[in-house]
Amino acid sequence: MATPFEGGCHCGVIRYRATAEPAGAAHCHCRDCQKTVGSAFSTFVFVPRDGVAITGQAKSYTVTGESGSKVTRSFCGECGSPVFSEVTSMPGMVFIKAGSLDDPSWVQPGMQFWTDRQQPWGKIPAEIMSFPTNPPQG
Repeated sequence: MATPFEGGCHCGVIRYRATAEPAGAAHCHCRDCQKTVGSAFSTFVFVPRDGVAITGQAKSYTVTGESGSKVTRSFCGECGSPVFSEVTSMPGMVFIKAGSLDDPSWVQPGMQFWTDRQQPWGKIPAEIMSFPTNPPQG
């Protein structure tokens, strides 16, 4: 994966620079992700939080996901772009939305989860690791 990498919201109010190597990339098909990105799934890279510098003030809200974990979703208050999320079940990680990367061409998701919520018009090739709900922790 590419390190360092940068990105931000559509209007440029929020910017980030990640210097830590991403721990991975994934697609999430849960209904919360579908609604927040306005599509069949959300694609993101997950990075240690202490390896990401964020400038600009994001707005955020916290929900309890289907897994029972709290998910804080952060977005730009000006343009509405979803930028990153943090999940209580994975403290210390930030989930950066792949669409917010300046160059998302290097992202290669290695898994998908909440496939029991997958939309028929948003299928991912079957060769990547899949989980009907959250992947096992640990």
